[in-house]
Amino acid sequence: MKACIFTDEEQLITKAVDVLVKELGPVEASRFLALPKKKRMESVKRHRQWQAQLQPAEFFDRVFGGRAKGAIRK
Repeated sequence: MKACIFTDEEQLITKAVDVLVKELGPVEASRFLALPKKKRMESVKRHRQWQAQLQPAEFFDRVFGGRAKGAIRK
């Protein structure tokens, strides 16, 4: 097995920007680098939204492969 050698950060950034500019062009590369990060939804809120749309019978059938005993039916 080969030993892994990491490129230092400055070289990595330079290479990445060079590839972006080569493949996308300077304007699109600049747009890509300026894209705002999406704000992450708080995990409890995200989980509650998932639960609100959840169909328990379908969920249990998919997870346990058929009708699960004791599954909640609506």
